[in-house]
Amino acid sequence: MNQLSGSLAEVRSWHRPLMIMVAAMSVLVVVASVGLLSDDRELMQASVWAKPLKFGMSFVIYGATLAWLLPKLRRARRTMWTLGTVFAVTGLIDVGFIAVQAARGTYSHFNVNTDTFNQIGQVVFSSGVVGLFGASLLIAVMLLFHRVGDPALTWSLRVGIGLSVIGMALASFIRGQAGPGPRTAEDAYGNPVTLVGQHGVGAPDGDGMAITNWSTVGGDLRVPHFIGLHSIQVFVLAVLLLTALAGRISWLRSERVRTQLAGVVILGYTALFTITVWQAVRGQSLVRPDAATWTALAVTVVVTALLATLAISAARRSEAVPAGDWRSSGVRPREPVGSSGPDSTVAP
Repeated sequence: MNQLSGSLAEVRSWHRPLMIMVAAMSVLVVVASVGLLSDDRELMQASVWAKPLKFGMSFVIYGATLAWLLPKLRRARRTMWTLGTVFAVTGLIDVGFIAVQAARGTYSHFNVNTDTFNQIGQVVFSSGVVGLFGASLLIAVMLLFHRVGDPALTWSLRVGIGLSVIGMALASFIRGQAGPGPRTAEDAYGNPVTLVGQHGVGAPDGDGMAITNWSTVGGDLRVPHFIGLHSIQVFVLAVLLLTALAGRISWLRSERVRTQLAGVVILGYTALFTITVWQAVRGQSLVRPDAATWTALAVTVVVTALLATLAISAARRSEAVPAGDWRSSGVRPREPVGSSGPDSTVAP
């Protein structure tokens, strides 16, 4: 009971505006899920509710992560609270516009139609993207001057939010570089819509995978955008898993070992992110990798596995060395709390 009360108190301490945003996005996820099942309108062979559903789920995950993180940053607390509030407000405005456009049966992204609602909405929408990116970038910079928990968690948060910001920056690249020029598409009612920009590279939008709608015939910058955006959750989950396993695996109780293994996860995931960016800008679909992509993936897997193996082997060797044999082995064991050296004794 006390543990439950402590957990609820912890959640209540999270950044409140961000939690309001998370609650609103959760409602959107439910509404969009119902729409996905009951509304047969489509845009480019995908339900009009697919995009609000994906954005809602993404903002629930990312917003909850920020809401948990920001109160733990002890310096410049007012600034961090303001940045979180900016993210929450702009997130609500941006995803709200996406949901309204879906309900209208038309496009939110790349839509340059001249009707008044769309023109005003696009200005607000574009400004919100800048707000989301700017707030995240400043939080990433501020994290460089904070320590949250042990080194494994601190570095996971720093690199994770940094990759998230880079993933957000890809959204600007999508709009500015991916499109061949204005083109006309049909909305859910068959009316013409002028679009400038696209997600695909080397192939027009459409012909997408189930659920994600990522292109199956050409490059798609939404792939690295997604991978980068949610890197922070992957890294934090990896640290939490290592910490949980430390209760059962003695050599994981070392902070140094957990930090090394977290670093291996970070390196491997960052390499995967880089490969998907490289794959997308070459106009290559995620599901149709060529020999060069397969080679890069294989090298990433081998190097990541080798680094993890080396870290684990060193940790197990260190644990296996008896206390009196560290000079001959060259591996010095960790000293117990209260000891001033390997040969010292604790007075009664």
